[in-house]
Parts: sequence; structure tokens; C-alpha cells
Amino acid sequence: MMSPRTTEPSPLTQPPAADVVLQFVNTHPAGPHRLPERFGSAEALRAWLREQALGWETTHVTEADAASARELREALITVLLAHSADKDTTPGVLAEAEGYLRHAASRYPLVTVVTASGASLAPAQTDVPGLFGTVLANATELAQTGVWDRLRACRHQPCHFGFFDRTRNKSTVFCGPGCGSRESMRAYRQRKKALAAEHDPSSK
Repeated sequence: MMSPRTTEPSPLTQPPAADVVLQFVNTHPAGPHRLPERFGSAEALRAWLREQALGWETTHVTEADAASARELREALITVLLAHSADKDTTPGVLAEAEGYLRHAASRYPLVTVVTASGASLAPAQTDVPGLFGTVLANATELAQTGVWDRLRACRHQPCHFGFFDRTRNKSTVFCGPGCGSRESMRAYRQRKKALAAEHDPSSK
């Protein structure tokens, strides 16, 4: 007898909620694709919102909104770096980012939407605050489904490109082999430099 088919998605499949968060965090200019800063100004943020079908020509965007977008993005990247066990993401740095995210949750509240098929979280606001709330709602969904720690930021400095780890043992910490190789070379050079200094009498 065949076992019943399950409709549960595989944890190795990138869910739509991950797409939403990654689209937001991967707007910084240091990733592997060398994209321009998308939140550098009110106009840049407005253009990004239009590209993502999240805004219109009449959507009101201020310089303060752009600054808030950068701050929220930075806090999320810090958490994603912690998921990648980044050594520079110290407990203090992580605590500061988590504190900011708690503050953001109070500024961009969510509401529960209950239907016959289930319940979900949605932003209580519209326009740019609604965008921030949408990002937080999708992060919450990822946590509730047990895959939040699969959302990571590349450990290579300064890449920090966000990605979804599809490996079974959750072992990926770089966005691609290129960054992995560059980080390995950097670590090798640091070890070589430290070893040379250790054997250099003039450094003592």
C-alpha cells in the first residue's frame, strides 16, 4: 500500500516568505552582483518600491523612510550573519540588532488575519511602514515554520549577501564558492602573517 502523499513543503525548498525578506536585505551595494545602494535616498527607495510592485508614483517616501529602511536592513543582516556563525557578529552586536528589531516591531505593528483556511500576520499600516511590517511578518512566518535559521548572510566581508541555505545539515555560510574561496585565502594570509610575526625577533 502506498503511503499517503504529504502536502508539507520540504524544509530545503525556499519558501515565498524567504523571497520577501531576501529581496529587502539584498538591496545593499556590497553583494556579489555589485548592485547600487537601493535605499540611499527617498527617490531610490521609491524606485525600488515601484520595481517590487509595492508602491506607485504617488507613494509618499521621505529621506527618513530611506534611513529607516537602511537601519532595518542592517539589523536583519546582523541576525542573518549570526545564523552563519559569523565571528565578527559578537553577542553585543547581535543584542543591539535584536533590540532594534523589537523597537521596529512596535513601530510597524502587525495584525492577525483569520480565514477558513488558516491565519497569518499582515501589516497594520500602508505605504512605507506597511513595507517594513510586511518584511517583519514574513520573518515571523519563517520562524513559525522552523526555517528562520536557514536564512543567512554570506560570511565573507564585505559581501553579506542574503541567501536561503538548502543543505540538509544547514552547513552553508557563504553565498557561493567564490566568496568561500576568497574567505579561505584571507584566513590563510592572516595565519601566515601571524606565523611570520611569531618567528620575527624584531617583533618581540
